Amino acid sequence: MTVVTALFEARPGREAELETALRELVSQVAQETSAIEYTLHRSPTSPGRFYFYERYADQGAVDAHMATPYLKRLLERVPELCAVAPEVDFFEPLVSINQLRT
Repeated sequence: MTVVTALFEARPGREAELETALRELVSQVAQETSAIEYTLHRSPTSPGRFYFYERYADQGAVDAHMATPYLKRLLERVPELCAVAPEVDFFEPLVSINQLRT
């Protein structure tokens, strides 16, 4: 399993527009069968900061996601919507409370 996190920061005045674009992305990613989780969060103290927590079956699923036309369209809009480039990180899960509870 592969975990991806992505942090987006909206340009001032573009917060709602970025949120709309990110929400649309979630609905499109819902069709990806290898995307296990794709959750969008917004900071309660900084409404222009958005955070994705993503889980994929494997690296191949991540690669397929990164190649989708809808993600490419969103990334093309980053310069107009975001104050800085998104911060994307990749992780390997180690342990979860869900594992310990079973």
